Amino acid sequence: MTTPYFNLQPDFLEDEITKLVPLKESDFEELYKVASDPLIWEQHPMKDRYKKEVFQSFFEAAINSKGSFLILDKQTNEIMGTTRYYDYNPEKSSVAIGYTFISRKYWGGPYNNSTKKLLIDYAFQHVDSILFHIGAENFRSQKAVSKLGAVKINTMVVSSNGINIPHFEYLLSKK
Repeated sequence: MTTPYFNLQPDFLEDEITKLVPLKESDFEELYKVASDPLIWEQHPMKDRYKKEVFQSFFEAAINSKGSFLILDKQTNEIMGTTRYYDYNPEKSSVAIGYTFISRKYWGGPYNNSTKKLLIDYAFQHVDSILFHIGAENFRSQKAVSKLGAVKINTMVVSSNGINIPHFEYLLSKK
């Protein structure tokens, strides 16, 4: 491990494309406007997360995680989505990145890659490995993390609201 203390929610991470700032309770309505698009959740295990009551519990978990970020377009300050660090394990020198979604307006461009690169570069100052847990049917996300160099290492089942959902675990190791 590189450093003894890993702040999972620094004040901001940014490059020329995106800016990540800590998610706040007051961000709910604006972020929900992005999340209310059913097509965002089409390949996601929680396909009904576009519903306000379902998104509310996702948002509360994000706030409580103390590792969540609002993703902003650096040029316009428009909210693109959210992402977070979770499952930090100092003994294994690892952290997971996930719970990410981005507005369809920003799909296919450099935004997801920029967001992940900011998180990865910062995390690798503190840990040696990063994990991604992706629903077995979420082909877009599987492809995206593979492009980052992550390798599928495990098949697992994640329980959510009493439902068992197959997931794949990907590993990205510090070089």
